[in-house]
Amino acid sequence: MPANKNAVTRYYIIDKLLANRYKNYSIADLLEKVNEELAEMDIEPVSIRTIQYDINYIEAGGPFLAEIERYQIDVPSQRNPKLTVKKDCLRYADPSFSIFKKALTDDEKYLLGEALSLLGQFDGLPNLDGLERLRKSLNVKVDRQIISFTKNPLENSNLLGEIFTTISQKQVIELHYHTFESPDEERTVELHPYLLREYNRRWYLIAAATDGKLLNFALDRIDKVVPLPAKKYKPYTGDLNERFEDIIGVTLYEERPLLEIVFWVSDRSKYYVATKPIHESQHWLRDEKESDLRQRYPKLRGGYFFSIECIENYELIRELTSFGADLVVLSPKEIRSKITEQIKAMGAHYEM
Repeated sequence: MPANKNAVTRYYIIDKLLANRYKNYSIADLLEKVNEELAEMDIEPVSIRTIQYDINYIEAGGPFLAEIERYQIDVPSQRNPKLTVKKDCLRYADPSFSIFKKALTDDEKYLLGEALSLLGQFDGLPNLDGLERLRKSLNVKVDRQIISFTKNPLENSNLLGEIFTTISQKQVIELHYHTFESPDEERTVELHPYLLREYNRRWYLIAAATDGKLLNFALDRIDKVVPLPAKKYKPYTGDLNERFEDIIGVTLYEERPLLEIVFWVSDRSKYYVATKPIHESQHWLRDEKESDLRQRYPKLRGGYFFSIECIENYELIRELTSFGADLVVLSPKEIRSKITEQIKAMGAHYEM
């Protein structure tokens, strides 16, 4: 065994990289990744010869006897991107192998079984067949489903797994999709995928175009996802989930202001809205604020007054109008006017 006090740290990093089935690592790639993680721990970088010694020790020189396979893939040439060259890569022959494996306790097996049961409901997640083999090899039993998810029958559920993989592996993709308006016209766009978001029984991909603009695509209008491993992935800086805290749904207009929306809900729906908020910013207006609103709107008998802070989008207007006469928007004027237009248009359609 190499007389290096950091050898075990390197083995841990290399072990993780060799088990990764979504990246193709050469010896040079392994050196780069190992030194990146060593730098984060304030450990001096190592040479490619050290990495080669480590690989040999893991494979044959030590107690592990890991089966490592060598293979080649085609990658764009650095001199001429239109041409391809062979890249020599290596990985564990068995992706579930690890030199740091230990037996699971009964509690860990139980929790793993529950997790497998939960993941099994998302058709198309990566390596579901591998998870099933893992479950059987560990003798983990799943007796019954405890949590159930509602699925959109129109979605290609395998896409969920494909996109999940590209996000987790930080891969640029070429997306083939169609719009609702032109279902027979296929379009393509190059994207940096960041987030899968569920809203109203539909899954959406949140991704950035090459110019950095954030876009969203419903999975039921995506036809195909093509990974582009030769492209450099641009990670999102910051917390993407924070970007969606100020909206309902997935349509984000960055140039629009945050609005305080005040509305009244009838006695029939007030408890429903109180216990299932329209938005997480929702506040029940009481005391002086409620007294003031009742003086200003005497025709609104009973019910509750609420406020939310949101950026206007299609989903907001649709949600507010979905309650019909049981919800009345009081301010601001622009939101009230748009809902009034919706009501008038709806009434016109029924005048037949």
